[in-house]
Amino acid sequence: MGLLTQIVTLPLAPVRGVAWVMDRVLEAAENEYYDPEPVQRELAELEARLRAGEIDEETFDRREDELLDKLEEIRAFWDERGRP
Repeated sequence: MGLLTQIVTLPLAPVRGVAWVMDRVLEAAENEYYDPEPVQRELAELEARLRAGEIDEETFDRREDELLDKLEEIRAFWDERGRP
């Protein structure tokens, strides 16, 4: 970038800065939302609750399906984007 270009585009610097920050915030939110560890942890807790008799088989099956669907969504996201 030449000196003239820098001078001409200087008024846009705050906009570029805000855009960069928003990209980082979006990236952090995606990393948190698409983290498989909490889902895997919840699956383990769900199985422990079933074994302890705290929930019935129907509740277990329904929630397990939801969690497995979420894991599938997470894996598809990272397969498409690549792991950070």
